[in-house]
Amino acid sequence: MPRLFIEEYTRALTGKTVCIACREGILRDNFNAVIEDLKLLNRLKIKTALYHNFRNRFANRRYFRLLADRLPETRIIRVQPEYDFYTHVLDHEENVHKLIFLERKGLIDHLGHKINSVTTQGVRQSIGTWGDLISNINFKSILEHICAKIDSGHYERVHIVPAGKDAIKYELFTIEGHGTLIANNFEEQFQPVASDGDVRIIEGILKLYKREGFLKPRTQNYLMEKRGHFYVTLIDDIVVGCVEKKIIDGRTAEIAALAISSKYRNQRLGVFTVQAFMDTLRKQGYTRFISLTNNPNLKKLYETMGFKLCERSEYLDRQIISPGVAMYFKQIP
Repeated sequence: MPRLFIEEYTRALTGKTVCIACREGILRDNFNAVIEDLKLLNRLKIKTALYHNFRNRFANRRYFRLLADRLPETRIIRVQPEYDFYTHVLDHEENVHKLIFLERKGLIDHLGHKINSVTTQGVRQSIGTWGDLISNINFKSILEHICAKIDSGHYERVHIVPAGKDAIKYELFTIEGHGTLIANNFEEQFQPVASDGDVRIIEGILKLYKREGFLKPRTQNYLMEKRGHFYVTLIDDIVVGCVEKKIIDGRTAEIAALAISSKYRNQRLGVFTVQAFMDTLRKQGYTRFISLTNNPNLKKLYETMGFKLCERSEYLDRQIISPGVAMYFKQIP
């Protein structure tokens, strides 16, 4: 079960609006799950709206009654059957922080992997590759409309999430997310660890990398003890990546425990984090940087940034501690 960070993520949503859009068949099949997730958002004082297209039939009256009774703080909007559901939802709101489409399935790429996050440019470049894998043909046709609405500023974030128990909760309050996020305004910040909450999220991110087998475990006690050595990358004031500073000598620092939330991978946050780390330590007098990793994604990242795979005698003691692990080196002016 994914680990929830309710308090940390709620701060980023306070005063903002989250709209949920769910077609009739999906809402009927997941009715209680959607209700429970919306009730959670309401308890957290997050503004909510629910779009549905239940037909006005006798058999659906109980759904109308339950929505009104159980979600008094949620704005309920029924899309008339003569309108296209997706077009109506996208054209109905302005200046919404998050719009979540609940679908039968999430978006996957041509390799069958879940798409965690993507920009509107990435959608337009990739739709020809993974578009045929979208199970809902109607949704496939609306992706350009979604991108246009994000580009115009009507929506900051659009999520495509497979419906199910806790689906919205896992999408909004976990490090790994549950569906696909489409957005452009990823405004990154880089700073030292500022709170115990930062440490909790760092621990969660690092556990994901530990499970993948590319990172030695860091206990919570270790993180609390070494918190002054950790820096974090934030989006929307939420920690989405981290890096640990290890001093090797008077001019060399090791880039350690580099990790990015799986929700935000492939958005160049690794490049941003490494560059910001080097810029910060350059001001402290460090001009040489090493990193030891067997993670193929990090190897590719370091090579892209001009690091060289090497074995250097002055770092032999450090290399011995991690036998069989590749070392990357870069010197900056």
